[in-house]
Amino acid sequence: MSYRPPLPLIAIGAAAVLLAGCSSTEKSGQSGEVSLVKSGKLLNCTGLPYEPFEYQDKKSGDIVGFDIELIDLVAEELDVKQEVIDTPFEGIESGAVFASNKCDLSAAGMTITEERKKKFAFSDPYFDATQALAVKKGSGIDSLEALKGKRIGAQMDTTGQLYAQENADGVEIKDYEDLGLQLQALEGGQIPAAINDNGVLYDWVKDRPDFEVSTEFDTGEQYGIGVGKDNEELLKVIDDVLAEAKDDGTYDKIYQKWFGEAPK
Repeated sequence: MSYRPPLPLIAIGAAAVLLAGCSSTEKSGQSGEVSLVKSGKLLNCTGLPYEPFEYQDKKSGDIVGFDIELIDLVAEELDVKQEVIDTPFEGIESGAVFASNKCDLSAAGMTITEERKKKFAFSDPYFDATQALAVKKGSGIDSLEALKGKRIGAQMDTTGQLYAQENADGVEIKDYEDLGLQLQALEGGQIPAAINDNGVLYDWVKDRPDFEVSTEFDTGEQYGIGVGKDNEELLKVIDDVLAEAKDDGTYDKIYQKWFGEAPK
């Protein structure tokens, strides 16, 4: 899989100008006017699959998940429908999806970082996460040191990839475009370990008794919903909706549905 660099700034600027004419304005009762890319739609750029946060249900074919249900609350507040756009994470992480008016927001199990905040804005934190290691049971791999001379799989442009680059001395890092490809490689034996956020790895191993999460790394991460820096009204609606969902118990119900327990 080859790396596709972010769009040149000139191309991004041109795309934004061309698409600006397609923008529409929706009104939320208490939130003032919110500019949206497409009338009647709330476009959510996310990287599939990232179960249980966002993925395609095999039976219904619908895009479902923890993040999807939270954004449905935002769409309901704006009286529009959420539309999910499957996007390589590099386009989200670089901010290109906002600069080109491809989407209104991005809920993608995305950690808030100072580097990303230079490119786009984040909502208030809505989920705590840390990095973890998924391996085959009985492998004895319970640390990065145990991987010396071996390979580790990482998802491109993620905090897991960055953590491996900074801490996995003497370990070959194999990059994958998305979580699905990364975990397929682990299950197929192409790599002995995969690093990613603890939430998705615990969800993956629960149906695979031959695999386990052998360790976590205390990275103290928090997820946020990404929004273009010039869309302050939409950001305010998102923060208000998240706060209300936490206050009235809606957030806890959605959390328990997807993770099997109430948030700590």
